[in-house]
Amino acid sequence: MPKKLRAKRLIWGCVYTFLFRPTPRFACEGWRRFLLRCFGAKIGYGSRIAPTCFIWAPWNLTMGAYACLGDGVDCYTQSPISMGDYSTVSQRSFLCTASHDIRTLARPLISQPIRIENHAWVCAEAFVGPGVTIGEGAIIAARAVAIRDVAPWAIVGGNPARHISQRTLDPQA
Repeated sequence: MPKKLRAKRLIWGCVYTFLFRPTPRFACEGWRRFLLRCFGAKIGYGSRIAPTCFIWAPWNLTMGAYACLGDGVDCYTQSPISMGDYSTVSQRSFLCTASHDIRTLARPLISQPIRIENHAWVCAEAFVGPGVTIGEGAIIAARAVAIRDVAPWAIVGGNPARHISQRTLDPQA
């Protein structure tokens, strides 16, 4: 890892530990957004980030308006993670943009961005792997493992995640 990136990560680690993590859950939403923006994150109006959410590299995070990262969410932002408007990632989910190429003995690091589109929901303790796009309005069920793209308005679950159903677009249903 280049020295500049190490220094940036070290400074963010200190800011996270002493200024981000210990903040009260509801009283300091704006403060947490401010800290993330200071480190290059693009945070939309009204977005909520729980104090227990860990963001590896805030400069690789983009959140639309009213997007939400819940308690204990782990954002391994080796590559960019983008969240659309009104998207939600629920408690203890893991958004992982990097892994190792297991086909070679050297196991080089590979990374690809994650995209969570408008109105999508990643439910509790789900895993989203590198390069995955979660389509508009899609739902990743609790504890599901999404390693492939998810179609818009689909509901997927299991390991690996498989199509379960389609969401209705009727707001009265």
